[in-house]
Amino acid sequence: MAGQPRLCSIRGDMGRAVRDVLDRIADKWALLIIATLHDQHMRFTEVQQQIPGISQRMLSLTLRKLERDGLVTRTAYAAVPPRVEYGLTALAESLIPHAVALANWAAEHNPAIAANRRDYDARRD
Repeated sequence: MAGQPRLCSIRGDMGRAVRDVLDRIADKWALLIIATLHDQHMRFTEVQQQIPGISQRMLSLTLRKLERDGLVTRTAYAAVPPRVEYGLTALAESLIPHAVALANWAAEHNPAIAANRRDYDARRD
């Protein structure tokens, strides 16, 4: 990345800001939740049904963290039974193109990475 300023150096925070954000969005479930809520509001159980393997507890914790960071909105409706919907904020929507680009990069380069891992593991045996 010649000509690019070193992000950690120019921010003066030793990369803390970048690590904080990446810790949140790059966990096991956050991007899946963000992708699921893209362009729609959903109830908790609808989100859970769309993400195989996520437990109620993990979905609840991750939604709470995303809400705290201002990436997800939680709207409670006064109805019987009570109804709560989740949606993305404009901040989270601005993440979508970057997340898609990263996913496309991963899909494109996955065969090369898998081959590199095999070669590395073979050298280590």
